This record gives sequence, C-alpha cells and structure tokens, in this order.
Amino acid sequence: MEHKKLDLIKELKNKNPKLLKLLIGFDGFVDEIIHVVDKRINSDNFKRIETIEDLAKRIQKASGLSTNIELVPVVKKIGGNGPIMCNAMASSGALITYVGALGYPTLNDVFHTLADKVKVYTIENPGHSDALEFNDGKLILGKMSSLTNVTYEQLIAVVGEDNLKDLISETDMFATVNWSMLPNMTDLWKKLLDKIITKLPKKNHRPFMFIDLADPEKRENVEIIEALNLLKEFNSYFRVILGLNKKEAYDVANVLDLFDDASLKNMQVSLEDLNQALYRYLDVHAVVIHPVDRSCCVVDDVFYEELGPYVEKPQLTTGAGDNFNAGFMLGMLLDLKPDQALLTGMSTSGYYVRNAKSPEFNELIEFIGDWHKNLI
Repeated sequence: MEHKKLDLIKELKNKNPKLLKLLIGFDGFVDEIIHVVDKRINSDNFKRIETIEDLAKRIQKASGLSTNIELVPVVKKIGGNGPIMCNAMASSGALITYVGALGYPTLNDVFHTLADKVKVYTIENPGHSDALEFNDGKLILGKMSSLTNVTYEQLIAVVGEDNLKDLISETDMFATVNWSMLPNMTDLWKKLLDKIITKLPKKNHRPFMFIDLADPEKRENVEIIEALNLLKEFNSYFRVILGLNKKEAYDVANVLDLFDDASLKNMQVSLEDLNQALYRYLDVHAVVIHPVDRSCCVVDDVFYEELGPYVEKPQLTTGAGDNFNAGFMLGMLLDLKPDQALLTGMSTSGYYVRNAKSPEFNELIEFIGDWHKNLI
C-alpha cells in the first residue's frame, strides 16, 4: 500500500478543490464533548472512565440501587453530521452552501466560525448533543425537539424555491445527512424529488449525492426501507453514495433481511460480503463503510478496502465519521480512484482525531506523507 500513498500525494498536488461547488444540509447540533469521572483526585484533576464497557459496569452496579456519575464538559463545538462534514470540506477550500438548523431566526453563536467559511441558510434551532467520549467509542445523548420543524415547507420559506433549484442544479455534490435525527426527512426528500429535482434537466455527467442515515436503529424498519428505496429515484439524477459506519451497515443489512439474523448480530458476515449485498440491493452508484481501523466501498460493482491509521487514544472522536465522509467525497469529487478516496477519507479522519480539528488541504497532503513514513 506504500506506493498508493505516494501516488495519492502526487494526485492531490495536481488537484484544486477550490473549483468545487457543494450543497450540504439539513441538520444542526451544538455538541458538548464530555468526559465521565472515574475517580476525583482533587478539584482540578480526575481519572476518567476510559471505555464504554467500564461505564456499563458502573451503571449495572446501580441496578436496584442508585449511583452518582459525574460528567465534566470539555468543549462546546459545532455538531450534527451536516455541519461537521461541511466544516471539514470547507477546510479544503471548496465553495459550499449549508442549509440547516443552525439557529432561528438568528445564527447560534457556535456556528459563527462555520458561517465565516461558507454561505449559510439557517432554517431552525439546532438540537443539542452531550457526547460522552471514551477510548473505544462514544455515547451521544441527544435533545432534538426543534428538529421536527426541519421540513420542506420551512426550507422553501427561508431559501426560496427558485434559489434552491439553482443551488441544486449548479452543485457538484448535494449531501443530505443525519436522516435518523430528522423525523421529516423522508417527506422532505419526496417533495424535493417531486417539486424540484425531477423538474431539472438531466445532465450527462451527474453530480454526486451523498447520504448518511446516521444510526437508524431507533427508527421503525418500514421507515428505513422507505427512505432507502428513495435512493434509487435520486440515482436517476445523481451518482448516489450511501455512507455507513460498521454498526449501521450491519443494522441496515438486518432491516433489509440480506443475511440470517444470527450472522449479522454476531458480525460474522465479512465486510466484503456485507458491502456487496448492500450495494446490489440499493442499486446506487456506491456504498462506503467505515469501521474504526479500515474502510471499504463498492463502486461500479468492484470492492475496495484499505487499512487506516488507527490511533489508540484519540483527542476527539465525535465527528470522526463525518470527517471520513468529507475526505472520501473530496476524493471522489476530485476524480480519484475509489481506493484513493478511501485513503483520503481515512487521512482526513485520522488527522481530525489526533488534532481535534479538520485538516486544511495542505495539511491533509502532509498527513498522508507522514503516514507513508510511519511518523503517525
């Protein structure tokens, strides 16, 4: 794989992401990153609970009794799949319009840094996420009642139908993410198709459309299937790419009944078989899956897989998947090969979890070089 990284660096140095025009929506969250206290040493210092398993044991011990769990806020930041993905892609210099729940009628303070980089339309107040971070994952506790107002009608009221038509017709990529947290997203998709997208002239070179369901486990199976079936309709006008993390991929395969329940529950189905089955059922341009230590995709019925630059103790994990999505789609938009796009995605997320920020385009190239030299 070493030659791949050198080839990727050469490719990226000849690309200009500032030529890209992107449209991303429609969620928005204020993320509060939180550590969970194991032992309090003094007023300023504590030992944190490092794994979800250890927290589960602490909670299990309280069953039938009670316990106190101390939470320590670390930072408040831009949250939501859309804003994080947007922020990461903006670091590459692409021209982006973001439409979503960033504060209404005025922008929430946490999103001012995003508005400095991209054009924003804010259509509703954001949700709020308490992101409990651990070395082996995170627990996101969401408060999202305001997101019920993210509707097609509200979208048009703020953006305008003609303006939205122009934004969609001119974009190189339309990303609509966090379906699970937006209860009216399926209806919004249907109305976008009916009132705008089907009325646009078809292009010989279709733009990309990126979809992220964002952990659909809490939604009813019939809703998930309905949403997934809409992707085929979008694929007539876009090159649709569905992004999933490992858990989501197995959950969706279970909903679609692609393998027997026991094999999926125990994750005995290989990533390749899983990826291929999802791709063939959905009949879209690509399906990409990103576990923690690798990533894979099927594009044009060909399977690709690459190992990633795993880090045992990340500085920040909330948003790592969105940064992978941003990097992967940046690679696809820059006309890289799918395996190169996987490396670009993992490099973007790898930089993010180590530095608690998304890389600028030159920093991304430098990170890939350091990865090649085994310096990370």
